[in-house]
Amino acid sequence: MFIKKMGIVLIVVMAMILTFTACSQENKGEDSLDRVIDSGKFTVVGSGGYRPFNFMQDGEVAGFDVDTGAAISERLGVDLNYVTSDWDGLIEGLRSKRYDGILGSMAITDDRKEQVNFTIPYYYSGAQLVVRKDSGITDPNDMEGKMIAVATGTNFVGDVEALGAQASLYQDDNATIMEVIEGRVDGAITDRLVAIEAMNKISGGDQLMLCGQILRLEEMAIAVNKEDNELLAELNYILLDLHKDGTLKKISEEWLNGENVTDK
Repeated sequence: MFIKKMGIVLIVVMAMILTFTACSQENKGEDSLDRVIDSGKFTVVGSGGYRPFNFMQDGEVAGFDVDTGAAISERLGVDLNYVTSDWDGLIEGLRSKRYDGILGSMAITDDRKEQVNFTIPYYYSGAQLVVRKDSGITDPNDMEGKMIAVATGTNFVGDVEALGAQASLYQDDNATIMEVIEGRVDGAITDRLVAIEAMNKISGGDQLMLCGQILRLEEMAIAVNKEDNELLAELNYILLDLHKDGTLKKISEEWLNGENVTDK
C-alpha cells in the first residue's frame, strides 16, 4: 500500500515538473523581440495628425516618425507596419498589446513611465504657444483667463493650466491649429516644430506666429509595453546606432528643412 501511494506521488510530481518545464520553455520562446521577428513586422502607432512627424499624405501615413520606424524595421530585418489611432487611446492600446510600440513623438513623462517603458530619446523639441498675428498677444503670460486649444491626452494640458488659461480639447494638432486660424480660440499649444510646419505649409498658416520661447524642453522616445524587455533593449541598441551613424540626423534634416533635432 505504501509503495502504491509513493508511486502515485511520484507520478504527480513528475507531471508537475513536466508542466513547469513546458511552460518555461514556451515563455522563453515567446520573448518580445522573437515575437516581432517571427511576425515579420514591427507594428507601431501614432496619431496621424502631427505634421511633419506623422500625418496622412496621399492616403498614406508619412513623416519623421514613419521614416524612423522604417530605419528601425530594416535593422530588425522586418517590415514596418505603421498604424494610426486617437492619441488619447495610444497607451491603453499598447498595454493591451495591439502594437509593439508607440512611435508617434511621445514625450517622456513621469506619469507615462508608470504605465509604459521608454527607449532613449530619438529627438528633442519643446512645447510652443501659437497665436494669430493680429491677436495682440505677445507673451505667454498674456494668456491668463484665455482659451487655448490642445490635443486630448497630451501633456500640453499642464502647460495651459500653468499659464492660468482654459484648455479647449481636440482630437489632434491639425484641429488645434485650425481653431487658432479661424479665431475660435485665443491660441494653441503644440510642439514647436509642428507649429513652424503649420505656419509654412497649411492654408492660413501665414496668419500665425510663435508667441515667446518654448515653454519647456521635451524628450521624444518610443514607448513599449512594460513586459517587453528584450524588445526595449534591442530598440535602444538600434537607436544608438542610428544616432551614431547619422541616420536620424539625415531623417530630421529631410523633414525639418535642414534642422537637426536629434541632438540635445
